[in-house]
Amino acid sequence: MKKYLKYIIGLVIIGIGSGAYMYYKPHQNIKSSKVDVSLSAAEVFQAFEADESAANTEYLDKIMAVNGTVRDVSKNEEGIVSVTLDAGQDMFGVICQLDQLTQHAREDFPIGEKVSFKGICTGMLMDVVLVRCVETN
Repeated sequence: MKKYLKYIIGLVIIGIGSGAYMYYKPHQNIKSSKVDVSLSAAEVFQAFEADESAANTEYLDKIMAVNGTVRDVSKNEEGIVSVTLDAGQDMFGVICQLDQLTQHAREDFPIGEKVSFKGICTGMLMDVVLVRCVETN
């Protein structure tokens, strides 16, 4: 039993060290990150609508620059602002959730305004969703 004890203690120390590293690891700065893919909101939505699994392979967890026309703006209970971009569909679009870790120049976007956002694609539920978005000029 004593010879297994040192292996168990070693594994516990490695586990604690790995957990602390992941917990204190700094968040990725979206504003200064390099864009992996640049598309319009309609192109992103059409790619997911045509073949969701292929679009997931190509876009999921990548930093995307998306531009389009504001269709809706909302704020949830946690205070996260979501801007829905028109994707040429009546009911669906591309939702860009503003990053809570970034100071934004503005959080109000008039409906019909053309905007560009950069964020991380998390896939398609009914709308295509980008999180941690920042407005680009």
